[in-house]
Amino acid sequence: MTTLAVAGHAPAAIDLNQTGSYLNWNIFTISVANLVLIAVMVVIFGAALMLPFPGRHRPNLPPEEVTEPEATPGYDPEPGDEQMWTARARRWGLRTFPPKKLLPDRQPAYVSSWIYIFGVASLAALAVVLASGGALALGGPDWWHTNPVGHFFNSLHLWSVELFMALLVIHLWGKFWMAAWRGRRAMTWITGVVAFVASILVCFTGYLSQQNLDSQWIATNGKDAFNAVGVGSFFNLMNFGQMLMWHIVLLPLLLIALIGAHVLLVRKRGVSHPLPATRPTWRERRADRAADRAAWRGPTRRYDILKEGTIAVVIALALTFALAGLLSSPDVPSISVATWAKAAPADFLATAATELDGTSHSGSYGPPYNTSGTPQSELFAPANWFGVTQPIDTAQTFVLAPLATMAPTDPTLASALSQYNSASADQQGKWVSAYEKAVTKVTFTNGNPVLSNAGAGPVPVMLATELTLARSGAVDTDLLAQRQFYGTDFTKPLLFINDGGYYTDQATAMNLTGNQWGVLNETGSYPGQPWLWLYQLWYHVPGWRNSTNVDLIAIYMTGVATVLLLCIPFIPGLRDIPRWIPVHRLIWRDWNRQAPSGPTSQAEPGPKPEPAAQK
Repeated sequence: MTTLAVAGHAPAAIDLNQTGSYLNWNIFTISVANLVLIAVMVVIFGAALMLPFPGRHRPNLPPEEVTEPEATPGYDPEPGDEQMWTARARRWGLRTFPPKKLLPDRQPAYVSSWIYIFGVASLAALAVVLASGGALALGGPDWWHTNPVGHFFNSLHLWSVELFMALLVIHLWGKFWMAAWRGRRAMTWITGVVAFVASILVCFTGYLSQQNLDSQWIATNGKDAFNAVGVGSFFNLMNFGQMLMWHIVLLPLLLIALIGAHVLLVRKRGVSHPLPATRPTWRERRADRAADRAAWRGPTRRYDILKEGTIAVVIALALTFALAGLLSSPDVPSISVATWAKAAPADFLATAATELDGTSHSGSYGPPYNTSGTPQSELFAPANWFGVTQPIDTAQTFVLAPLATMAPTDPTLASALSQYNSASADQQGKWVSAYEKAVTKVTFTNGNPVLSNAGAGPVPVMLATELTLARSGAVDTDLLAQRQFYGTDFTKPLLFINDGGYYTDQATAMNLTGNQWGVLNETGSYPGQPWLWLYQLWYHVPGWRNSTNVDLIAIYMTGVATVLLLCIPFIPGLRDIPRWIPVHRLIWRDWNRQAPSGPTSQAEPGPKPEPAAQK
């Protein structure tokens, strides 16, 4: 084993910061780390199907007696209070969610498979996610970059999120193969899927809140899809302060509300009944549907939900503490304008020239930054709905404004700026064009750029000063100072950096670029975000991957796929897949063996009637 100690962080027992390994097949390129994570999920799901469930041989208990919730002592209103809003709300609550359903003592006897535990396991992992995130927030958004205790909490948060998402996906798999939407449980399925989508958004904003290279890359690439559909006008991925607030406040509240609604629906409707072991006839299907809608009146088993939840939380804590201690978490430092100007000054100067004449990627982007470009369009262009909401004139924003702050103390720069600003647009264009040709052969003496000044006018003086300012960190400061005083909106510096080649070169070296499924990958050999595979897939489909509208296509197709997932309970064919591919026989195999009158029987057989002659 190797050890790692970076930036004062505690050493990891296993070093995952080395360059990752990748596999290629047809349009697919996937990191081994992500493949291992997916393989572990498949193995866990397979083991849950095959491994015997403890206590499966215990005798079943008789059906529970049904009591009216309104008859619960202490809940009846006093005479005359029956029509009060409070009394009526209490009656509705007791009728809809009786306490014995919310905290049951029994569960149906057919619940004897490991597949059923992933719902509670997901909630246990979520509890660890919330606790570790809360602890991480105590030190602020950046303390984990330098403090070993903070870095450990970040590692704990990372691995608890990976565990939560893995268990959530496995839970979704299990419910699909159970056809768990049967028996008026469609809303249970829908709230579960919406909660899954909300979980992805929480994780996504969490990655954006890290303020490291991976978060920068996800932000600058993810912005294109959000901008294409117009959402980037008010949901700015490069505003890390905004993303942090979504991550720690708004989206968690939404997720908890969705999960709460989902759990309440599960408790109200109960877990779905077993599918028949053999394919039923149409007449039998009708009877099965009626039985699925009815409350379970068959044999039961004891079920201590609080004990199960406590054990699940302890196991989740043990797993995440072990993973955090053994594997740590990645933290490749972010790139600033200063680090870029120091590491690749020629690329910086060339990029600054393209900002001056508006030929950079940002200069010709279009909404929400400017009107210079044509937004992506499929039948219509959603980006035009909101127009320019974050105005950026690349020449003024990235070059002229930072230089103007230095001009009062630099007479040479002041003269050059005056000459440039007083010239016509045509003359400015000629100067910049001449500079762009000359800068391809730039050399440096004591760090200062040396290049032919033929026809470039004042531009060499301007951009040489810009380089000096950038190296000192003044350009970073100026670009952040142009925004609100909190200084968390990195839109301008990231757009500037993203226009250069150095940024992409660093991402390419770490296998983060789009042609390497970069939205999925993490730096080093850490697993990234495999739950985003469906969104990333569309960028690699032949015929679409080279389209100028590929971001819009990816959003549309991901939206269609999500709607299909939500509507499975209502789509013939899709909802019947679990019947055609009988994975459910493994889930309910113990029940199928023991149920004397078939897996859908809801009552144990009673005594046979006596012959008439004996009565």
